[in-house]
Amino acid sequence: MWTLRDRYCIAGIGETAYTKASGRTVLDLASEACLKAAADAGLAPEAIDGIVSFHFNDSVPATAVATSLGIPAVRYAVDFAGGGNAANLIVLAAAAAIEAGLATSVLCYRAMNGRSGFRLGGGRELSARGVTQFTAPFGWVTYPQAMAMWCRRHMLAYGTTSEQLAAVAITCRANAALNERAMQRAPITLDDYLGSRMIVEPFRMLDICLESDGACAVLVTAAARARDLAQRPVYILGGAYGGGPNQGDDLFDALRWPDHAHNYSRYIAADLWRSAGVGPGDVDVAEIYDCFTYSVLMQLEGFGFCGEGEGGPFVQDGRIARDGALPVNTHGGLLSEAYIHGLNHVLEAVRQLRGAAGARQVPGAEIAFTSAGAMTCGSAMVLRR
Repeated sequence: MWTLRDRYCIAGIGETAYTKASGRTVLDLASEACLKAAADAGLAPEAIDGIVSFHFNDSVPATAVATSLGIPAVRYAVDFAGGGNAANLIVLAAAAAIEAGLATSVLCYRAMNGRSGFRLGGGRELSARGVTQFTAPFGWVTYPQAMAMWCRRHMLAYGTTSEQLAAVAITCRANAALNERAMQRAPITLDDYLGSRMIVEPFRMLDICLESDGACAVLVTAAARARDLAQRPVYILGGAYGGGPNQGDDLFDALRWPDHAHNYSRYIAADLWRSAGVGPGDVDVAEIYDCFTYSVLMQLEGFGFCGEGEGGPFVQDGRIARDGALPVNTHGGLLSEAYIHGLNHVLEAVRQLRGAAGARQVPGAEIAFTSAGAMTCGSAMVLRR
């Protein structure tokens, strides 16, 4: 369990434009986001000695970015093999590295040409290993196909409806309308949602996150150091990673999962809240991993924001709107801002706690929750102003 409450901070954030066709190398995108995060904190590259990222063979190594930035002495450089499950994990790993004396200031980034380059939304590169040898012959090869199974199980178990999934998509788009960086800003209605093209039942087009080119980065350092930097520190209260004993033998493996009406979140919730010393009722703003609309419902339940099977009713009637009981995905989320594999959720949480979110600011936000993951494993953090 995380035991470093309030000892480490996010001191800087940076990002590129989010587009469908960047026309740039992933190294260039990563370097821009990292330089902006360092500058936001008021640190020169020479003061940074750690760098960490995660990827699906669609990015550039941490050492390449460190070289591009001109960092003279990298003491900690790590690349995690992972997807959306790792967005908070790399921030926690950066803090742990500083605690261990391996570095003093660590940049965490995710960079990808996820629309114009390697597209996760398409078919997977297949090989006869692991679970793929059993799913590929039946055409089960894309992430929408896999996630649709989880969503359908939740519908069967709890009566979740398409109209409830729509509430997530509509809320994210309403928030994105106030975000100049969002790729999709035009408001949508329930009729728009129901009329959007069916992709993999029960998912319509508007249930599925964007494909995006771009990068974002955060700079992590010790609280004592962060207090002397350019921005108001955002403290890491708590964090957790995991998913129970059946996370699978590859990143697509869900066949052995015990109950597909629940995901990783129920396995790490207790550690998360215990490490942070707060509970779901203390959260002012929640940036919840929304690669698909259904994943928000499962995480609301798994992390204890509502009861088991109550995710669908919870998102209705404006409860997750910016002025609702639990503002969710205030930047538009992966559904409407951009899909940078969830690290952009962390940037938005920081902005909200700084009071720097502009027209979409949640008044008086003091505690933020951010999650990453949709199936068998994932990570989460609690941050405070």
